[in-house]
Amino acid sequence: MSQGTVYLIGAGPGDPGLVTVRARELIELADVIVYDYLANPILLEWTKPGSEKIYVGKRSGMHSIPQDDIQEILVDRANKGLQVVRLKGGDPFVFGRGGEEIRELQIDKIPFEIVPGVTAALAAAAYVGIPLSHREFSSSITFLTGHENPEKHTLSIDFKQYGSSQGTLCLYMSLGQLPRIIEELKAGGMSGEMPVGIIQWATLSRQKSVYATVDTILDQVEKSGIGTPAMILIGEVVAHRSKTEWFEGRPLFGKRIVVTRAREQAGQLSQILTDQGAEVIELPFITVEQNYDEKLVSEVFAGIAVYEWIIFTSANGVKNFFDLFYKAYDDIRCLGPMRIAAVGAATAREIEKHKLKVDLIPKQANADALADELIKNEGVESVQMLVITGNQNRESLVERLESDEGRAIVDTLPLYKTSKADLSNHPAAERFRQEGADAVLFTSSSTVKSFVDQHAALTLEEGARKPAFGSIGPLTTKTLKELKLPVAFEATQASLEHFLVETISSLSAQ
Repeated sequence: MSQGTVYLIGAGPGDPGLVTVRARELIELADVIVYDYLANPILLEWTKPGSEKIYVGKRSGMHSIPQDDIQEILVDRANKGLQVVRLKGGDPFVFGRGGEEIRELQIDKIPFEIVPGVTAALAAAAYVGIPLSHREFSSSITFLTGHENPEKHTLSIDFKQYGSSQGTLCLYMSLGQLPRIIEELKAGGMSGEMPVGIIQWATLSRQKSVYATVDTILDQVEKSGIGTPAMILIGEVVAHRSKTEWFEGRPLFGKRIVVTRAREQAGQLSQILTDQGAEVIELPFITVEQNYDEKLVSEVFAGIAVYEWIIFTSANGVKNFFDLFYKAYDDIRCLGPMRIAAVGAATAREIEKHKLKVDLIPKQANADALADELIKNEGVESVQMLVITGNQNRESLVERLESDEGRAIVDTLPLYKTSKADLSNHPAAERFRQEGADAVLFTSSSTVKSFVDQHAALTLEEGARKPAFGSIGPLTTKTLKELKLPVAFEATQASLEHFLVETISSLSAQ
């Protein structure tokens, strides 16, 4: 058996966009992921099917697995010939105990690789606009930790020697020791007017920051309720932070929003909400799986060139169609000269990924609007059409195209099935119950129905935020009202872009 390799990877400060390209490559290929509390769970979604995920819960005051046991896990899995990723918050060599793990790997002659990560001090400073170095105010940067060893409850660092520092002090894992650190810094000569900034959950949508001076920071910590994980920055540069809050000043910053789509579909909506500053909870009310009749697919593909129109009713249909198409053909021209219709802009974007032009997109993203456009503006009598669907077929679309008003010749090709997900033990549902949200965004009638069906799994606990309900369009709004759920806002057009505008407008007014 060949020996595996251990990759010590810096997971960065939290924002998955700050993870290096090399880190992502290795996460996607790994057989085993050994990860810490501060590694963003989103990174685990990059792993290949069947990979082993081992949580080792490294958090101040809460060490679920001792360091020696973690090292044993790394050695054991590598000796079994597995490729092991050790995912550590920030950078593995900046107060990350990476040195101890490397030493053990060297003793056991395990091959390893180090992948650096963005350490918390750099990220926290950047995300609040604090220049860690500055020609006029700071020509040195010092990284310090409030506790060097989790088994120790005292400080071996003499902070008095840093009291006269003219540079910037970056304190990791120090919030619990801050009263003593402040006392020692002042004893070493630091002015009580020296600026201090504390940033919690840096780079994430729940980032929180507080600013004061050495004399007043302890009161501000108590008043603000700021907690761990937090980075503490001390120095004149803190007073010269950017006046423009490029991160915390975004329109949805501080808002927690629930996205109610299948995980396979949630990415785009979640991303645009996150880009606007929202903290997103993805509740996968529905699951989407490829599901098709092999004989029917073969028959349709054999005669694919006879169709004059191919109609896609969802992005999922597009993905599944081309997944099967490329297995059957290696040339996109095998589609023939057919024209292409999409039910909405999101579906069209998925088609355009294949360098294909979409000939028709209705102004309203629904089956009736699509049927209207085809029948009234295109003329479909005796036209052969292929409709790509899921198990919840667009019956109304097909019926109208085949009816006396359309007289088209329509074949349907179901390629996937949509089913309700069980959220009773889902971690995102648990978080929603405990914390609530500012808004729940419904993007289809099926997610509304699933939300109601899973009421028991989504009942808010006392003190949780009570969300407003947003709808992507008239059909979803109709379902919300039928199920007696209040509609706080509706997108003016059934698209993610218009939904975002309405969400920002509604939540900004709260």
